Amino acid sequence: MTDLTSFPITRKWPAQYPDRLQLYSLPTPNGVKVSIFLEETGLPYEPHLVRFDTNDQLSPEFISLSANNKIPAILDPNGPGGQPLALFESGAILIYLAEKTGQLLAKDAAQRYETIQWLMFQMGGIGPMFGQVGFFHKFAGKEYEDKRPRDRYVAEAKRLLGVLDARLAGRAWIMGDEYSIADIATFPWVNNLIGFYEARELVGFDDFANVARVLATFVTRPAVTRGLAIPKRG
Repeated sequence: MTDLTSFPITRKWPAQYPDRLQLYSLPTPNGVKVSIFLEETGLPYEPHLVRFDTNDQLSPEFISLSANNKIPAILDPNGPGGQPLALFESGAILIYLAEKTGQLLAKDAAQRYETIQWLMFQMGGIGPMFGQVGFFHKFAGKEYEDKRPRDRYVAEAKRLLGVLDARLAGRAWIMGDEYSIADIATFPWVNNLIGFYEARELVGFDDFANVARVLATFVTRPAVTRGLAIPKRG
């Protein structure tokens, strides 16, 4: 049996199944990227809830694995060369797991890099900008009298939705017929924007018919339904 006790994170979140990939996360748009991927591929894993209400993400144990104190993070007991591998950053984790399993990332070099391109589009654009819309529309930022910051991020969210909508015209998924890590990264954020952030009308979501169509397909996938609730909130 794999011994993970040399990793400080296992002191706070002991591994019941140390031979399985360990996932440290929370069901947020970034966190569920990894749980959805794992549910889609069937790779055995053990989820651990990182609670923000008790500042788990700031604990020394968590920071020992995720230097940027952000979820998700993983500890793979069966990493390259058979050695344990710890990773943070959801995009890096998705690429690693796709290569490990040989799933959801094209083997053709050109298709592979194009998929990674759209993954980076989510990481650098959709995630940060949609998150700012959520802050200024739903959370403390909504109390600001000056609406220019909110409107700036709303305008950028609309622009990004337009880019995504154009990409999806005539396509089942971002990469065409093939479902990929680009979709797994992107659509939890779209779902959160119009759901939890309650910004559907604010961003004019119904104007983006292709995005709406693909999102509707995405959320009905059984693995997505499961992954959106993992780790289970305590």
